[in-house]
This record gives sequence, C-alpha cells and structure tokens, in this order.
Amino acid sequence: SDRAGLGRNCPLPKGRIAKEPAMFDPDENGVFATVSSSPIRRLFACTVIYGLGVLLIYVALVRPNGVWVVVLLGLGVVILLLAERLRHATKLVIELTQTQVRDNKGRVLAEIADVVSVERGAFALKPSNGFTMVLREKAPRAWVPGMWWRMGRRVGVGGTTGAGPAKFMAEQIAFRIANR
Repeated sequence: SDRAGLGRNCPLPKGRIAKEPAMFDPDENGVFATVSSSPIRRLFACTVIYGLGVLLIYVALVRPNGVWVVVLLGLGVVILLLAERLRHATKLVIELTQTQVRDNKGRVLAEIADVVSVERGAFALKPSNGFTMVLREKAPRAWVPGMWWRMGRRVGVGGTTGAGPAKFMAEQIAFRIANR
C-alpha cells in the first residue's frame, strides 16, 4: 500500500525504527546551524561586480581621455579583483557550534561566550538577509565579501546568504545568550 502523506500514525514498514528527527541537535561535526550563499544571489552579485569591472576597462580603452585612462583601468582591475574575491568568498559556509560561530575553513567569527546581543531588526546595522552580533570586546577587523564582516565590537553575517538560514542561526545564538 502507498504510505505517502498518511501522517504520524502510519505504521512503519517492517525493519524500520521510528525516531523523531531532532531539529536542535548538532550534526556529526557539532554544527547546529549553517548559513551559505544563495546560488541566485551569488550569481547576481558576481555578475554585477564583474560587469562593472569590464565596463570600466572598456570605457577606458574606447574613450581614452588623458589621465582618466589610467584611473579607469586601475579602478576596473581593482573591481575585477574584488569580484574574484567575492566569487571565492561566497563558496564558504558559516557554521554555528556550541561555542563559536566559524566558517567551514575554521576561521572564527565570534565566540558565543563573547556575544552580548544579536540584532536583526529592520533598522539594525546589518548585512542584507542577515544579522549582527554585538561582542563584549573589540575584535580585529575582517571582511569576507558577501558573507560576513567584523568591525570593532560588531560582526555582521549576511549579504548573499539566504534569509531563512540566517534567521534560524540568529535565533539559535539569541537562545544561547538568553540561556547563559
């Protein structure tokens, strides 16, 4: 018989063990939540930045005008380098563990014990589709385009990320802060 859509009271096929999926349990690596770049936002951001770089170089070569050629060529090259940095950075995944927020390469964004609050309101200083963590003490500046930044006591997560996973991670961090 077809068991699809019958709900929780449907008997399991022989040999299967019933176990509720634990939504708030960590995976095998101790990760409670992840935030990654949305493919559409990543494509759009990279296309726009690469397009701007190419456009600046094109204008410099097609309409040479004294010193502006050097300025436009230099700016175009810098923008293309930024686009390449964005392309590589948006491959990262931000992970929440019991003790820290880090990326999948091991770089620590913030220790959970150092987070004072999480801001994600409409008027909060935060990246698009993301949130900001306020830390107890200043941390070194860092910037990973399209994913996260850290300046002073603030760490912003978001940019090219999806709104749902970022909201879930922000709520999990806020929950951990409240339960200290």
